[in-house]
Amino acid sequence: MSAAYQQLPAFKSLRDSSASQLSPPYVFKRRNARWRSPEAAVIPSFHLPMRSFEVKNRTFAEDIKSLRLITAIKTPYLPDGRFDLEAYDSLVNMQIENGAEGVIVGGTTGEGQLMSWDEHIMLIGHTVNCFGGSIKVIGNTGSNSTREAIHATEQGFAVGMHAALHINPYYGKTSLEGMISHFDSVLPMGPTIIYNVPSRTGQDIPPLVIHSVAQNPNLAGVKECVGNDRVEQYTSKGIVVWSGNDDQCHDSRWDHGATGVISVTSNLVPGLMRELMFAGKNPSLNSKLLPLVDWLFHEPNPIGLNTALAQLGVIRPVFRLPYVPLPLAKRIEFVNIVKEIGREHFVGDKDVEVLDDDDFILIGRY
Repeated sequence: MSAAYQQLPAFKSLRDSSASQLSPPYVFKRRNARWRSPEAAVIPSFHLPMRSFEVKNRTFAEDIKSLRLITAIKTPYLPDGRFDLEAYDSLVNMQIENGAEGVIVGGTTGEGQLMSWDEHIMLIGHTVNCFGGSIKVIGNTGSNSTREAIHATEQGFAVGMHAALHINPYYGKTSLEGMISHFDSVLPMGPTIIYNVPSRTGQDIPPLVIHSVAQNPNLAGVKECVGNDRVEQYTSKGIVVWSGNDDQCHDSRWDHGATGVISVTSNLVPGLMRELMFAGKNPSLNSKLLPLVDWLFHEPNPIGLNTALAQLGVIRPVFRLPYVPLPLAKRIEFVNIVKEIGREHFVGDKDVEVLDDDDFILIGRY
């Protein structure tokens, strides 16, 4: 038995003895004495990297309604198919520097449909943590399953997103009453943009549905892809609308009352898209950008955008299947479009390249 152990009194004698009979360090304080915590534990938010951002990031629908340029941000990948967060952060920084006011994280353009929910929520949280003080972070937490949409939206707001983007149930389509119930289930959680894109979902969200949920204070507005007649149906009744069609967004903004655009093209030319949304009617600039927009949507989005960003050298030429790059002829066409508009207007600082077919990496397991 060690000498140190021999110095310790037995437990029973400690319990039965008065404190005055014990020599230090065995003096017990009275039971009603106030416990004092270790000093480090009382330093406010000592271990929290965000500190007060948890409160600052709380956003109301009114804060979202005023946004004019929202970019549906691209998600870049490493050669093994994981997120390339360094390239992603650079893309978001370029949006902030060029005047975008919000980003959609994990939307169609960001390939949320190719992510697990763990990846999805992680990317939303990462974006909030890094950029939430400089730009509004709108997480795509929509689903064709109401249960999934509720759960993902709870998680998205828990990691700090400012607003949610919600689509109507796709493929397994529902009735109008079911659609209303679906949106009623997610709207109470926080500011929400409803996204209508029947070319992808197979079902239009008619005005009846939007008017039915419009009284909810969390409805920030509608991303509308049906066209400018539909846009004006809403804006004439005070409902906020963002154009979901880059080729129509100039007229939506200046002739049909749209607040702005949720844009794919702004991934490439954010400064010019900001000018299109902020600086008044500019049909000449709109016409200048239309060849780029047409090129981007020659194949379903985000195939064109993924190809273009790789050609500009701002992301690695990595594609998660089923997306594959545009063919050589279209890549050559993009080089000419960049020269026509001016390389200085595009993101990144490398020379635009055609790239060979062998330069692209296609990932099926990730």
